[in-house]
Amino acid sequence: MPLEDKNVLGGELATCSLSPRTGFYRDGCCNTGAEDLGLHVVCVQVTAEFLEFARAQGNDLVTPMPEFGFPGLKPGDRWCVCAATWRQALEAGVAPPVLLGATHEETLAVVPLSALKEHALDMH
Repeated sequence: MPLEDKNVLGGELATCSLSPRTGFYRDGCCNTGAEDLGLHVVCVQVTAEFLEFARAQGNDLVTPMPEFGFPGLKPGDRWCVCAATWRQALEAGVAPPVLLGATHEETLAVVPLSALKEHALDMH
């Protein structure tokens, strides 16, 4: 029996977003598995600055792609992003806010918890 997915705080992984439906498996959670080579494990609330940064990196998260069930994101939407992308955004000064309870513990292999906490929406 598989272990329950944990968040970066060690608790049960919360849902990130069902509208739009996010996650590598499109189940609303930032869980991961062997197929998820990009490690889509950081639950963020996207900002205009982050969406522009991602597009500049070649990852267009704004344009809808209905053939992949992707509605396109607008600022304020919650989405599971790749840990490495979030770290690059952090280094560029445009890291979007994070929901720690919905961010998978695998994130900690790429991003220190202290950096996530500095950008946490749910630490108050």
